[in-house]
Amino acid sequence: MTAPTELLEAAASGFRSRFNQEPDGLWSAPGRVNLIGEHTDYNGGFVLPFAIDRRTVVALRLRDDRVVRVASSHASEAVEISLDELIPENLRGWSAYPLGVAWALGQFGADLGSMRGFEAQIESDVPLGAGLSSSAAIESAIAVALNDSWGLGFDRRTLARVGQLAENRAVGAPTGIMDQSASLLGERDAAVFLDCRDLTSELVPLGFDEAGLELLIIDTKVDHSHATGGYGDRRRSCEAGATALGVELLRDVSVDDLPRAAELLDEETFRRVRHVVTEDQRVIDTVRTLREQGPTAIGPLLDASHVSMRDDFEISVPELDAAVEAARGAGAIGARMTGGGFGGAAIALTPHEAIPAVTNAVLTAFAQRGFRAPELFVVHAADGARRER
Repeated sequence: MTAPTELLEAAASGFRSRFNQEPDGLWSAPGRVNLIGEHTDYNGGFVLPFAIDRRTVVALRLRDDRVVRVASSHASEAVEISLDELIPENLRGWSAYPLGVAWALGQFGADLGSMRGFEAQIESDVPLGAGLSSSAAIESAIAVALNDSWGLGFDRRTLARVGQLAENRAVGAPTGIMDQSASLLGERDAAVFLDCRDLTSELVPLGFDEAGLELLIIDTKVDHSHATGGYGDRRRSCEAGATALGVELLRDVSVDDLPRAAELLDEETFRRVRHVVTEDQRVIDTVRTLREQGPTAIGPLLDASHVSMRDDFEISVPELDAAVEAARGAGAIGARMTGGGFGGAAIALTPHEAIPAVTNAVLTAFAQRGFRAPELFVVHAADGARRER
């Protein structure tokens, strides 16, 4: 599944108008939706995301000097920097995502001292701030573009680690590796079952089309930021819980260990730990259920995931709860918030024929509560990052 022609043309024409030259090539990477497994990645656990048919395209051309210039249709001015000045402390704003990747490639062995600068134009139809990882789409697209253009030869798993390092250090968001892995490793009609401790992964067929199911995205339009606020607080709670329980990561705590955890931890830290431990188990159960019973049987696991995020991890918001409740009431077989929380999107696994009813129910629920109208659209599991032209 390639990027839409109009998106490719927008990147190419945007590059020409901005830099007065033709790009060397066009590369794209998808956003992702996480079917299940929230806040388990940085705890060394399991996640089950898939790449979606919304993509970011990078048009890129190497220069003959050390200058780097990156531009986007979302920004009026291009950002310029020398490769010699490319350190996280010099990066800020939206350009920290692509420039951070260039820096992070050096941290993984690319000899930036011998590399040529480049110009890049970025176009995207991945919604911003919706929990669909527009950031990882940028990082992954620029990573494959530079990997090809600079002749680095890094594999996809290494590029995922590059993207994570860029987001952690250059952007300052303490995220795990799930988003970049989904964007780089995804395939059509499959989810990526990722072990976030050893980074092994396998593709799990979803079978939504065959089962007559659609994955409906409900973008609440409540913006969020991983670089600030509650995301970091939740991560620190998880680290404190692991330390108190004598393990390196909460991955090493099982559901059977929760009674002991309840005795050792304060009430809030225990609830944070309980979410991660039970969510890890739900990912494993979802993979098994997909393989043994098919996608029509995973609804209760999606529902339980949302309840856990709402009550134990406390990362939902009224708009997300309203979206999940309305979707379930109108015929979705399972629904949950997705992404880091505090806004963003919910997902509703819905029979194809029920999409109009679910859409109408969600819009009505938001209107009745005085919420800003959400955006609803269906996504399909798509191929990962690739060179387009």
